[in-house]
Amino acid sequence: MKEIKGLVCHDVDAHGIRIHVAEVGEGPLVLFVHGFPESWYSWRNQLPAVAEAGYRAAAIDVRGYGSSEAPEAIDAYRLVNLVGDCVGVVEALGESEAVIVGHDWGSPIASTAALLRPDMFQAVVLLSVPYTPRNEVQPSDFFRSLGGEDVFYIDHFQEPGVAEAEIATDPIAWLGAFYLNASGEAPELAPGEPPRFFTESGGRIVDRLAPWTGPLSWLSSEDLAFYAEEFARAGFSGGLNRYRCMDRDWFDLRAWHGAKIRQPSLFIGGEKDGPTVLGAGSIARFPETLPGLHSSVILPGVGHWIQQEDAEGTNAVVLGFLNALS
Repeated sequence: MKEIKGLVCHDVDAHGIRIHVAEVGEGPLVLFVHGFPESWYSWRNQLPAVAEAGYRAAAIDVRGYGSSEAPEAIDAYRLVNLVGDCVGVVEALGESEAVIVGHDWGSPIASTAALLRPDMFQAVVLLSVPYTPRNEVQPSDFFRSLGGEDVFYIDHFQEPGVAEAEIATDPIAWLGAFYLNASGEAPELAPGEPPRFFTESGGRIVDRLAPWTGPLSWLSSEDLAFYAEEFARAGFSGGLNRYRCMDRDWFDLRAWHGAKIRQPSLFIGGEKDGPTVLGAGSIARFPETLPGLHSSVILPGVGHWIQQEDAEGTNAVVLGFLNALS
């Protein structure tokens, strides 16, 4: 596990739910929100860099992860609740404003926070998953359509208990394979090899993934062990329940149908990142949907774990944005 000088880890009461916060530095608040299957630790390379630049850098364990509270109900993981957690964290830290930064599922959390509380979240940074305003297509219908005869992993995650049982057979191997295969270091598919992150009905996602065989350039065995220990504490259902709330979110956000994010914004994608590639149409619409866009940057050779795979490149872009705000 990487040690961060001056890092303070503590729990806060975020309006009725316990959220774990790792923070360092003093100055304007920058709030980091991770995705699946990660933790506050996915920002280990950003926290010290942002703090050194004169900011208070705080990364949370999203509810259901690590040391944060993990409600049992599936609908407790709707975006409106996760945004409420972010609001509660900002206020528990004694602040009234923040720049919010989100990766993977953290990106929709951050963009929804910007929509619902523009008074508090006055700028937004989105990694991997581009902003797509609510539209006429129900999310589950869209992801189901991607599979064809196979089942896309997001569709595979929908039935409670199915993915949990798959992961439980060997959590470290599952996590390692998931990180590897979504990264820029994933091995190329052999001719005729079926696509990754899909499975046949009743199958397992992990069976189509190249296995974890050792450290990656950006993920050590100690890093992987830290993630595994966090999930041993919290379980995987909280993170998976986020996927199971997609349609609930779609109904919750009817009042924001087609809404634009007008605050200053930044998008960072990876050249080899599936959500970035799949979201090319959304990225092309940024001049309309993100009228306050500062820039949209695609990092070369980078897969899904953007801030970990290219920490230096990510930090340079994020700090450039923060400097522009000031």
